[in-house]
Amino acid sequence: MAAQSIAKQTVNVEELHEAFKDLIINKQMLDTLGPAINSGRGMFLYGEPGNGKTSIAERITRCFGSTIWIPRALGIEGEIIRVFDPGQHEEVPLDPKSELFNLSGVDPRWARVVRPTIVVGGELTLDQLEVTQNPHTKVCEAPLQLKSNCGTFVIDDFGRQRCPVADLLNRWIVPLEKRYDFLNMPSGKKVQVPFDQLIIFSTNLEPRQLVDGAFTRRIPYKIQVIDPTEEEFHRIVQLVCPHFGFEYDRDTIEYLLATHYRAVNRPMRSCQPRDLVLQVRNYCTYHRIPKRLTPEAFDFAVANYFSVM
Repeated sequence: MAAQSIAKQTVNVEELHEAFKDLIINKQMLDTLGPAINSGRGMFLYGEPGNGKTSIAERITRCFGSTIWIPRALGIEGEIIRVFDPGQHEEVPLDPKSELFNLSGVDPRWARVVRPTIVVGGELTLDQLEVTQNPHTKVCEAPLQLKSNCGTFVIDDFGRQRCPVADLLNRWIVPLEKRYDFLNMPSGKKVQVPFDQLIIFSTNLEPRQLVDGAFTRRIPYKIQVIDPTEEEFHRIVQLVCPHFGFEYDRDTIEYLLATHYRAVNRPMRSCQPRDLVLQVRNYCTYHRIPKRLTPEAFDFAVANYFSVM
């Protein structure tokens, strides 16, 4: 695992732009993300909901290369810990044609997987960060941070977990500093394992409201995901239109911005172009009219989308 460590990976401008080519992101923010990714230490992504914090975090893994090798399970003094998880890992077979005879020369106890991106949100509990044992099979399940080694571990909606923020942070104070973790086995034995992933804390709250100085020192990068500009709003609409069967119409989007944003001083969010165009598609489908971006369709979409906002 040390040979595949993300700490040994570096990302340049071209690789970063390639990983984010399907998103519209402010260039200044991309230039801030690059050094943060190369640090391999972790970061805070904070900003208003709907600006793409989770989408950004999920694409960061692409910068570190496509595949890695992970053990399917670990055997520790009679205890078995399952590491490979089909729900979290995407296996990449070497040669799907050679099913009868394995001539690859690769130890089958290892699995080649897409470099993992594990995302957890408000459902995260401290139990998921410890080894758990199935009472019937007696096989243990690896914690989430062990499954995310050599990849990215995203804690979405940070600060809204059911466990106290202080308990969650204290669990990671030492691993973030030392890059290794200690796991408690059901037998009572404590074992050292790698803690080698980029941890991303994604939150709608100001980081200073959540953590103290001891923790912010271990997360050196705090990156604000800002609202899109009007030109970026146009580019996002241009990007999503083909997915819903529309042709981009700049004049209609100008009407949308002038009438429903500038006139009422409404802030823009990166998710809104997609959500509004989707509502326009549903409007056209219901009325059995050609799929076109029209002021009337956007008036209907805005009335629904922002009715309680």
